[in-house]
Amino acid sequence: MKIPWMKSIPAHWQTLRAKNMFEKQSRAVRDEDDVVTCFRDGMVTLRKNRRTTGFTESIQWSGYQGVRKGDLVIHVMDAFAGAIGVSDSDGKSTPVYNVCTAKMDLNNHYYAYLLREMARTGFIQSLYRGIRERSSDFRFEVFAGLFLPVPPRKEQDQIVRYLDWKVSQINKLINAKQRQIALLQLHKQTTLREAFINKNSDWQTVRVRFLCKITTGNKDTINRVDDGLYPFYVRSPNIERINTYSYDGEAILMAGDGVGAGRVFHYANGRFDYHQRVYCFYEFSEKLYVKYVHYYMASLFPLVVDKGTAKSTVDSIRLNMIQDFPISFPNIDKQAAIVKYLDEQCAVTENVVAKLANEIDLITEYRACLISDVVTGKQDVYGVIVPEYEDVEMVEHCVETEKIDELEVVANE
Repeated sequence: MKIPWMKSIPAHWQTLRAKNMFEKQSRAVRDEDDVVTCFRDGMVTLRKNRRTTGFTESIQWSGYQGVRKGDLVIHVMDAFAGAIGVSDSDGKSTPVYNVCTAKMDLNNHYYAYLLREMARTGFIQSLYRGIRERSSDFRFEVFAGLFLPVPPRKEQDQIVRYLDWKVSQINKLINAKQRQIALLQLHKQTTLREAFINKNSDWQTVRVRFLCKITTGNKDTINRVDDGLYPFYVRSPNIERINTYSYDGEAILMAGDGVGAGRVFHYANGRFDYHQRVYCFYEFSEKLYVKYVHYYMASLFPLVVDKGTAKSTVDSIRLNMIQDFPISFPNIDKQAAIVKYLDEQCAVTENVVAKLANEIDLITEYRACLISDVVTGKQDVYGVIVPEYEDVEMVEHCVETEKIDELEVVANE
């Protein structure tokens, strides 16, 4: 039987419908069960192993189901984005997960790799039933009707061993480059802070409310267009595109909530639009270079946030906090000199970061191609000897928490 998303499979592999291979479980929840989460990177683990904040705690566990270590878990709504994996823990999960066990002698880790490849190619998205943009409703009955390849069990095991090894090697390399980027970003932040530490007596200090106007956007990310005419500033360092603009001129954009709240700043000059939870600073006093204020706020505002001023389940920066933030500035000529220096220093760092990010993209693409070739049988790895190796997962580096004491200047002192 031909599998729609695969050109071919090895002649000795079988094909079966998923309903003949897997069954959906509906276990009762035990008192000792903690919450298991299926993440988009394919990890299925106790939520507390990956996150301690930023989620909503359920008061009642009605509808939750038991999960056991080794179960194949498929996120019904986020399968299209790769939220498929094998649980490494016993626990309980939301009913929006398909929790599956094998009816026959199968390696669930192989099928996690296979299903994530189906997601990467867009095949799961093509089965779209949901109403939410860029999502899918990958219910068990949809999964059950699909034909899947069935390599001999020994080959499934070897494919998993080989991919775990190679992916760990690749992850280690990516992690090293991500850490380089994080250290460079820390260096950039340090450079910014050092530029404003030694204030002279001739510097003025004025609260933001007296220096510019502040407003928020009125568009969500659903308005974005990949090839849009104008920049669209959101709550992350990424700049998206859109076909409308609501401002034309010089401005500063700051994330108002989410993980980028008070930490993500953009300088804009021209036509642009911005997300409904992004603050826009505009119409500045003639006493100021706008880019000077951008650098000043980007250097010191995160310290206020990190000291707990705006902590909640999800970080959120209130307007009154922004309006009362003090800006210290010298005369316009000294501002221009500081901006020139920081432009030069930041450009060097940003060029290296861009190069490393491009390298990560290429390595990530190679990893995807490798997984695709091996999991579909295009590349035969059955005879490959897998050596002892360190199991390495992708990690998110956040070096900004490695503070240098003498640079922890609180902006409102």
